[in-house]
Amino acid sequence: MSAGDLLQRIWYGPAWLSLPLWPLSLVFRLAVATRRGLYRAGVLRQQRADVPVIVVGNLTVGGTGKTPIAAWLGRQLTLRGRRVGVVLRGYGGRHTGAPRVVVPSDDATDVGDEALVHARRGPHVVVIGADRVAAARLAVEHGAQLVVCDDGLQHLGLARDYEVAVVDAVRGLGNGWLLPAGPLREPAGRLEAVDAVVRTRRVSGRAADIQPRRPFVADARLELGVAVNLRSGEQRDLASFRGRRVHALAAVGNPEAFFAALRAAGIPVEPHALPDHASLDRRSPPFPADATVLMTEKDAVKCMACAQPDWWYVDLDVTIERDTARDLLAIILERTGLTGAGVKLG
Repeated sequence: MSAGDLLQRIWYGPAWLSLPLWPLSLVFRLAVATRRGLYRAGVLRQQRADVPVIVVGNLTVGGTGKTPIAAWLGRQLTLRGRRVGVVLRGYGGRHTGAPRVVVPSDDATDVGDEALVHARRGPHVVVIGADRVAAARLAVEHGAQLVVCDDGLQHLGLARDYEVAVVDAVRGLGNGWLLPAGPLREPAGRLEAVDAVVRTRRVSGRAADIQPRRPFVADARLELGVAVNLRSGEQRDLASFRGRRVHALAAVGNPEAFFAALRAAGIPVEPHALPDHASLDRRSPPFPADATVLMTEKDAVKCMACAQPDWWYVDLDVTIERDTARDLLAIILERTGLTGAGVKLG
């Protein structure tokens, strides 16, 4: 069992399993509270990006569907006629230093897998950078009328107009402890302070008890779409893979969710889980060269150069009940001052 698997078992198991890590978790909690207190007191100051900023983030470490929700939001606001800038760290990429605009032809090893997924979905401008304020301002220089920050709840230096917290509806907040004893980056009470909570669900299962009182709450279904061939771009329905020997690759925060969704679609897969943002070892992949492989879109952008003829990525569709989606977008547009004609959904 890898260290990552062990932590997942501890974080999403009984609270007593993390007992040896409780002292470190309390130190982390103090650090989080101190930092937030410094911003509230004005010792540390937030900076604006000159356009409205919407932050999409999570309280837990990885695996909530944050990036698909950020991409959905970017698309909906683009359909509303606004030029959207997406800002993110660029995890998994080698780029450091000044913020950088990401284009579809970039290499994921340089800019990170999530940034490249955003850039290829377009048509907004995508910027990576550790300094979120500088990255947001660069997006504005390239024409962004508003910024969606993918993973930014804890980056308090960037002033924001609307906060969306994404929570896995099935796994919930784990054992409720902060890092390293649990998966939380901030106390669970933070959900009461954000503007909206989006509860994501990939497969059926008993939902966790997540009912924040204050913010707008929306339920989002993350459903597997068509399979897209990495080489040719051919699209196939997932049903065409039933009855075949299929290998599944996932280097995401919660790989088992991808494998479980494939099995729920009637495809018994041989799973190959990698750490989040990890790249496939091209010299010794865990499956034969002629294997049928299904992977996530995040993995696909890292495998284009070495893709074999029967390698496919599975598109991920975000579905939010229409009235709920309309209400959420209307609130965001009003908060950011971008109201106008009716909200168009796509």
